[in-house]
Amino acid sequence: MMTLIAIFFPSLSFLLRGKILTALLCLILQATLIGWIPAAIWAVVSLQNSRADRRNTRLIKAIKSR
Repeated sequence: MMTLIAIFFPSLSFLLRGKILTALLCLILQATLIGWIPAAIWAVVSLQNSRADRRNTRLIKAIKSR
């Protein structure tokens, strides 16, 4: 669901994750039709990186608790 939001509404994707300044910058980028594609790619990559960071944090906690 968040991936679709990141593709169609890139700035909203950042805003929903609490990155207000990044959402504003992304909104400025996507204001043009040409800028929409880089903004969508940026939002999707950022979302995937965020998910990977959370997954890595959980793995590190699991390893340390052994």
